[in-house]
Amino acid sequence: MTDVGYFLSCEQYGPKELIEQARMAEAAGFTRLWISDHFHPWNSEQGQSPFVWGVLGALSEVTSLPVTTAVTCPTIRIHPAILAQAVATAAVQLDNRFVFGVGSGEALNEHVLGDPWPSPGVRLEMLEEAIDVIRLLHGGNEISHHGKHYEVQEARIYTLPSETVPIYVSGFGPQAAELAGRIGDGFCTVTPDKESIEVFRSSGGGSKPVQAGTKVCWDNDPDRALETAHRLWSNDALPGQLAQILPRPRDFESVAGLVPKADIAETITCNADPDAHLTQLRQYVDAGVDEIYVQQIGPDMHGFFDAYRDHILPALS
Repeated sequence: MTDVGYFLSCEQYGPKELIEQARMAEAAGFTRLWISDHFHPWNSEQGQSPFVWGVLGALSEVTSLPVTTAVTCPTIRIHPAILAQAVATAAVQLDNRFVFGVGSGEALNEHVLGDPWPSPGVRLEMLEEAIDVIRLLHGGNEISHHGKHYEVQEARIYTLPSETVPIYVSGFGPQAAELAGRIGDGFCTVTPDKESIEVFRSSGGGSKPVQAGTKVCWDNDPDRALETAHRLWSNDALPGQLAQILPRPRDFESVAGLVPKADIAETITCNADPDAHLTQLRQYVDAGVDEIYVQQIGPDMHGFFDAYRDHILPALS
């Protein structure tokens, strides 16, 4: 049976709004939480970008649901040794209900300290070494690491959870899906891409969990819903590698015109029809996703959570 969780968007909502959404999600019957990790929003219309590690601490006090970062880039903006400590603390706060989702990142967030933005192959190489560093530190011993990309000297994490923190790896394309299968404890994606999931499973992922995020815009007015989704999240449908290489929110705003509304309508359900929402979610079930995380784009949070509680979640159970 596929679990359905709620996707907390740090690009679109402030920390207190995210905490309230987590409460509402649990009350509505969602069983898990995803939370994004960004330095910048994708565009200024989204308008937020709280520090995820502060929000995670607050979430631990208001929800009993498992939480996954979707996803953190542990390679450039924050050194993996520092993230190893942050992850361990979050897992303690959440009583071992924390999954560390990681990925190779985007220039949007990772260029801010002036570091060069590597090629895709180098980014995956850095990701693999960063995961090695984090797992070494989570072993609880003092470690020194002298790698190709990272240096750690005589470091030890003292506040550790009682269970090992799972590390799920994000992947878009066969090379990243293969890496996820080889080194990850699970797989994160945002599309119902059966081919990538099969690459993950055949590369060592086996029966490990596959998580996927998806967006909807619950609104009684379909035209308004589509306008909202296109205005806020046209970046989701940008062609090629633009989402990985553009460095500033205003750069994403300048290319938003490349995405017609029809492209958004194909991937984001923009209405208040439960059957349409179910159709979107079942694409992920059919692709072999174990955990689906739904993000509400529009402002009608009460309508969204009421409908999912009364109609959509029971139909998927």
